[in-house]
Amino acid sequence: MGFLTRTQAVGVAALALGISVFLSRILGLVRDKVISYYFGAGDEADVYFTSFVVPDFLNYLLAGGYFSLTLVPLLSLVFRRDEEDGWRFFSGAVFWATLAIAVLTLAAWLAVPCLVPLVAPGFSPENQDRLALFLRIILPAQVFFLPGACFSAMLYTRRQFAVPALTPLIYNMCIIAGGLLMFFSAPHRGMEGFCWGVLAGAFLGALLLPCLAVRAGGLRFFLPRRRVLLHPDMKALVLLALPLMLGQSVVVLDEQFIRVFGSLTGEGGVSLLNYARRVMLVPVGVVAQAAGLASYPFLAALAAEKNSQAFDASLNKALSATVLVALPLSLWMVSIAHPLMRLIFQQGLLTPAEAELSGNLLAMMLIGVTFWAIQQIVGRAFYAHKDTLTPALAGTAATILALPFYYLGAVRLGPTGVALAGTLAVTFYTGILCLLWTKRFGPRGLAHIPAAAARSFVLCLPACVAAYGLTLLLPLPESSLWEALASVCGGGVAFAAVYLGLSHLLAPEVSDPLLRFGADLARRLRSGKRR
Repeated sequence: MGFLTRTQAVGVAALALGISVFLSRILGLVRDKVISYYFGAGDEADVYFTSFVVPDFLNYLLAGGYFSLTLVPLLSLVFRRDEEDGWRFFSGAVFWATLAIAVLTLAAWLAVPCLVPLVAPGFSPENQDRLALFLRIILPAQVFFLPGACFSAMLYTRRQFAVPALTPLIYNMCIIAGGLLMFFSAPHRGMEGFCWGVLAGAFLGALLLPCLAVRAGGLRFFLPRRRVLLHPDMKALVLLALPLMLGQSVVVLDEQFIRVFGSLTGEGGVSLLNYARRVMLVPVGVVAQAAGLASYPFLAALAAEKNSQAFDASLNKALSATVLVALPLSLWMVSIAHPLMRLIFQQGLLTPAEAELSGNLLAMMLIGVTFWAIQQIVGRAFYAHKDTLTPALAGTAATILALPFYYLGAVRLGPTGVALAGTLAVTFYTGILCLLWTKRFGPRGLAHIPAAAARSFVLCLPACVAAYGLTLLLPLPESSLWEALASVCGGGVAFAAVYLGLSHLLAPEVSDPLLRFGADLARRLRSGKRR
């Protein structure tokens, strides 16, 4: 455990987490590739993807994705004040988190027959029975995630990032291994093995490994007595987490919406939407989430210093640089969306027609990537001012307003309508968030976004034409894997050559963030190798 419990510097930690996010997205693609190869876009795959709606909602309801973020500053504060009291507070947090998720999970497990028709109204009775089985296997995994987040928060507090970086990788590998093992040993059980893989991955990756890492670095656990359960800092933890628990943002629930409303679009709708969204999440993770994580410490420090001028300048710089990376990346992927989906998924049971439709869905979703990136940074700008309530309320309002569009899109346009509703929803949410920021803090922090986006978009248009045109001119059989590979690679070269060439001549400030992004990534990789 020596390497896993070693303290990392900021640069190495950022590199480790960045690589972890990227590898996790790749493993997610591999997992869905395995599913598409053996199960295509049929009923079994639809049922499997829909079986995550209830478990994920329970996780969101207890702010599972953000729990470690809310716990870290409090752990740092209490441990700095008194180490023994810190362990007492940590023990109480683990106890309450475990109790809360266990009670909710048990209630959901018992209510499965009532929940199935709500989360999959378009499924046949046979598929709803299958969904009930999958739900009962996957639901208990949630009991491991939230207490595991407490142990990960302790590792973050100690600046030990290796184990949190490994957690999603172990989780995805267990799902793949469980699915393949059961498929080849008992093929009549379909995708049930993937469900058992979820349970194993949650226990091994999310809970056991972080627990062992904390224990290796020294773990003291207090029994749940009054001083532990009613620790004075527990109230601060609840107040920080409560807005995140009550406010359900559309960017969090979009994945659940494409499953619920995708069930209304016919056989294969949920699967095709999920395959497209999995690819869309690669640029979101690499650019949007990385930008949000990287900018947050600097914004929090400037907010604490009450240096509004420097805060606005840093926010402008982070947003402009992110837009100038996210916009060309997403538009390039739009131009090669169809060959990209054919290259990744068109083998096995997934037909060329289904791969073509998933390409349409991907292109629709990619249009919203830049807005995903903007809201990640603006949301953390609110967090830097210790305001978790405003983004939560804005996200809840946008979610409620988006629901009719998801439903109408599903029943009138099928999977395409669900994908379009998701893009419109994240665009609307980003607009609300920016409007609230401007109203409260003034327009200076967002002033450079429109000009940066407009210049980049104008330069992207000829680059998209070059990339798409190249795919039409390739002398290879259409829908072949070689044609898809050549289109993706050739389209990337054509887009980069036109975009970087034009921006270098006409607007060097537009291409500089992309060049710096590539140079910084190469430098960090070289630095990591030397270490």
